Amino acid sequence: MRVPVRGLTVLYDAECSLCAFVRDWLVRQRQLVPLELVPAGSEQARRRFPGLDHGSSLEEVTVVGDAGQVYRGAAAWIVVLWALREHRPLAHRLSTPAGARLARGAVLAAAKWRGRRWNGAGEDGAKWGGGVYRRGDGWSYDRRVGWTYDAPGCDGGACPTG
Repeated sequence: MRVPVRGLTVLYDAECSLCAFVRDWLVRQRQLVPLELVPAGSEQARRRFPGLDHGSSLEEVTVVGDAGQVYRGAAAWIVVLWALREHRPLAHRLSTPAGARLARGAVLAAAKWRGRRWNGAGEDGAKWGGGVYRRGDGWSYDRRVGWTYDAPGCDGGACPTG
């Protein structure tokens, strides 16, 4: 039996610039089905979806329907487009066999771009020797000034050197 979808929760990687860009774009769109955007792997996501594999939700876009439906990868993108007023016709086209191949290609391209970022590769694919900038390590991003670093506090006045 089919269950109507009345709301969707999009789990996105809050540490990924592409994911944050898409999140910002989604909140500006007119929605036929309400979208709630929750950072993947967050305490909120774990509390709301205790049976979900939260590790894989950080690796692959995951969308959860209000009746417990779980969509991953290309299917997740298609259902999100389906929830948007201006993009529902595109979602219907992408849900065909030919469209699904196109959607899968787009998801794989985004994953490849994202993977290059996570693995420390630059625009040209060359390693620059660093990892990713993480908020937990003291890094923050502001669109006006770029990345900034504030060293984490040191307990007892002693800071480990690295």
